[in-house]
Amino acid sequence: MNSANFTREPLTMNLEEKRAAARQQIEEERGFYTHLITFVLVNAFLIALNLWKSPNHLWFFWPLLGWGIGLASHAFNVFGKRRFLGEKWEARRMKQLMGEDE
Repeated sequence: MNSANFTREPLTMNLEEKRAAARQQIEEERGFYTHLITFVLVNAFLIALNLWKSPNHLWFFWPLLGWGIGLASHAFNVFGKRRFLGEKWEARRMKQLMGEDE
């Protein structure tokens, strides 16, 4: 999962590089949505199983919490990097490091 192409300035990317970056992003998003659907289905099954077999001992929270942390991390890797560590941040940081922000 590497969105390295999205961190380059759009004006310096040729059409083929933009297509390759877009394809990569689409694959990453598809992977996330597959992960999300699997998370919902498996955890719905675990909740139902827990409530059916041992309603006095609720254990389904633990896999839900652990997997939820992993899912949140996956979401950040797919969608959050561009916002937090994207082109604007990179340009701002480059100016800071080159002493141009003064």
